[in-house]
Amino acid sequence: MELLEDTIVPEAAREIKQEAREFAAEHIEPNAADYYETGEYPWEILEAGMDAGLVAQDVPEEYGGRGLSLHEVLAIAEEFYRADAGIALTLQLASFGAEIVYEHGSEEQIEEYVRPVAENEQITGLAVSEPETGSDLAGMATTAEKDTAEQSSASPESTDATQDGDEYVINGEKYWIGNGVEADWVTLYAKTGDDENNRYGNYSMFIVPTDTDGYEAEHIPEKMGFRASKQAHIVLDDCRVPAENMVGAEGAGFYMLAEFFNHGRVIVAGHGLGLAAAAIEEASAFVHDRDAFGRSVDEFQAVQHDLAEMRMEFESSRALTWRAADKVVHQDYPGYWAALAKATATESAVFCAERGMQLHGGRSVLTENRISRVYRDVRIPVIYEGANAIQRNLIYNQAPR
Repeated sequence: MELLEDTIVPEAAREIKQEAREFAAEHIEPNAADYYETGEYPWEILEAGMDAGLVAQDVPEEYGGRGLSLHEVLAIAEEFYRADAGIALTLQLASFGAEIVYEHGSEEQIEEYVRPVAENEQITGLAVSEPETGSDLAGMATTAEKDTAEQSSASPESTDATQDGDEYVINGEKYWIGNGVEADWVTLYAKTGDDENNRYGNYSMFIVPTDTDGYEAEHIPEKMGFRASKQAHIVLDDCRVPAENMVGAEGAGFYMLAEFFNHGRVIVAGHGLGLAAAAIEEASAFVHDRDAFGRSVDEFQAVQHDLAEMRMEFESSRALTWRAADKVVHQDYPGYWAALAKATATESAVFCAERGMQLHGGRSVLTENRISRVYRDVRIPVIYEGANAIQRNLIYNQAPR
């Protein structure tokens, strides 16, 4: 049974898909249960992924990466997430947010920050969500206020660093930030304006090195799923960054994120597909190997219907996801297609995992069984990159008319 077969995958993405499959079989699957149990950050697997050229390689070749396309990153996501969601997320978050910098940043920013990520010398993160605000991008409270060198020099607390030029002073909190502790720098979303008539134009993006004074991060307590991926609570207390660390124009942050999430949500759909495939594989193997009432469990029609419905959900969401990838690449109602794919594929994963648990019966609750890990993991992608209720808003509001 090969659920993630490549006939639906564009030919240009098939080679990298095979690379990802082989890597997952060698490095992710054999270690998944141990990392799930310990909840440790999988540094060794991350480094192996870097050596294999499968981490942070969406960065264009001129900046040190492989220039992987959206379709290629989606192909990697399917394979990694089928093997283990927590380890997979760690691998894919190593360059999270870097795309915003190489798409909208200056050449100096790209050379200083993006190239080391592409060359696997650094890892990064994206700091958007906050403790009280998740999916409302125009409701974030973290602020970045301009402080000129002239203003700073007039202050008795000023330091030599403030004499070199303008700075932004960042205050607030960020939550659920992947690599918030481990990253060398984060791309951070903060409020720079207060125009009630233009709430989407009040936000900007900044590069914030994690060793900056006023940046403090700690791991969020253990999660029920994705345990090998670490998220952080970040506190920014008069965190000063040079004005040249702003990415692009002031007030353009919301629109940068909207574009970024169109790509990201297609990849998250791939997360769902990998998890759904894992659930189907586990359930199918279990019922074929188990007898009840004098015959194999898979011979019962109710069981066959469950497996059939799991396949229906999986195949329809996979076809939609790969179509959405084409649409996003060609800028054909990208927000609509990205939201469709993300919501459909992640909810298909939930459906398949729940049916898989039911087919496993009482053994489904044993943590030693992979289906219980998949069941916990599927609850998370329906929330990140914009909860699926928000995706439904986007589907309705951005649908072709």
